[in-house]
Amino acid sequence: MTTDQLSRTFSALADPTRRAILARLSAGEATVNELAEPFTMSLPAVSRHLKVLEQAGLITRGRTRQWRPCRLEAKPLEDVADWVATYRRFWDGGFDRLEEHLRSLTGDA
Repeated sequence: MTTDQLSRTFSALADPTRRAILARLSAGEATVNELAEPFTMSLPAVSRHLKVLEQAGLITRGRTRQWRPCRLEAKPLEDVADWVATYRRFWDGGFDRLEEHLRSLTGDA
């Protein structure tokens, strides 16, 4: 069974540790050791989180000599934002109708 990109992205974002890693990477590249610093987990556990993020296309890992920096990849997050935007129109429309209804109740229409 293949999973679509949006599902992989949401699955990766479902974990608070992975969201924290992405937040850190939004400030710039970091090594696994730097990403592991704030967590009370082993380096292999952090590496497993990074693997999930990498498979979802949310990060890439480079290689410069001994240094393997991780970097944030924004495209999958843009796809999530686009998907959510379709529902935002629904929410905004509902709020507009509610505002109109409240104005009709108070006589401000």
